[in-house]
Amino acid sequence: MVELSQEQERVAAATPARIRALAMAVWLLALAVWVSSHGPPKQVHLVIGWLWLATIAWNVRAPLRVHLAFVRDWAPAVLVLTLYLFGRGLSDELGIVSVHVTEPITADRWLFGGTLPTEYLQAQLCGVPCSRTSPPHWYDVLLTTVYVSHFVVGLGLAVVLWLRDRAEWLRYMCRYLSLNVVALVIYVLYPMAPPWMAAQQGHVPGTVERITARGWFDLDPVGTWHQRFSAVGNQVAAMPSLHAAIAIFVAVWLISRLRSPWRWALLLYPAAMSFMLVYYAEHYVVDIIAGAAVVGVVWWGWAAGERWWARRPSTSRSSVPACAPCDSP
Repeated sequence: MVELSQEQERVAAATPARIRALAMAVWLLALAVWVSSHGPPKQVHLVIGWLWLATIAWNVRAPLRVHLAFVRDWAPAVLVLTLYLFGRGLSDELGIVSVHVTEPITADRWLFGGTLPTEYLQAQLCGVPCSRTSPPHWYDVLLTTVYVSHFVVGLGLAVVLWLRDRAEWLRYMCRYLSLNVVALVIYVLYPMAPPWMAAQQGHVPGTVERITARGWFDLDPVGTWHQRFSAVGNQVAAMPSLHAAIAIFVAVWLISRLRSPWRWALLLYPAAMSFMLVYYAEHYVVDIIAGAAVVGVVWWGWAAGERWWARRPSTSRSSVPACAPCDSP
């Protein structure tokens, strides 16, 4: 794997900038056509497939074996994420526990002095009643874009790491996949209705509505993208918020690696994601807090595992499984 990474570096250096720019432009055009016809790719297989095509365009002059190395290296991750998707979809149908509805409402009201944040934000920023088909404000466009970025940012950063540093990519993917697995376990043990569903059931004022695609309504007035946004995944896999967890994880990862004083501005990303999730009735604030807690547990667990692995004699580390703890940088 190390030798292949070095080969990729040589190929990248030998690829003329003009050819790379042309190949990436073709990739972007193809992606734009796909999005206009099918909406933004959200399913993990589509996202990883499009990212693979991006790596091909980036190193367009690389031999076939280099491009096939992506399939080999990413196959275990795709398997784990596929199991996550199937498990997430079935988590509320296993009959282990009933769907929780009122507890997060009580918790959010307790945190905010009797006010439900989603209800307050929609009244202030969207209107009463709030409708996803009403003319969006500039911040709705921004926040819907932030929502869609969830499906690309985490895996997109992983692809960049795969191209640049395989050892760093492995560290990142171990944590990324662990976040998904831990979230899945919680979804099975604690299925929970999000605010928009609680409103439909009468537990939250009826003025609360799911308005996730509101910011892009002018691009899709018939509402097909809204249906695609709301159709993916298990509707009661809400605690913790994986949208918030991935955003926090990406920001923390980059901040821990970068040295620029501007790196702290990356915290605006999870802040915007969390705000959007509450405003758009996708999650409660307690879901965001739970997502941050899961990131902390996974981060601490892998850091402890890496420290333990680093203390072992080097001779005992000659054979390392695919996702074993790696030495910390």
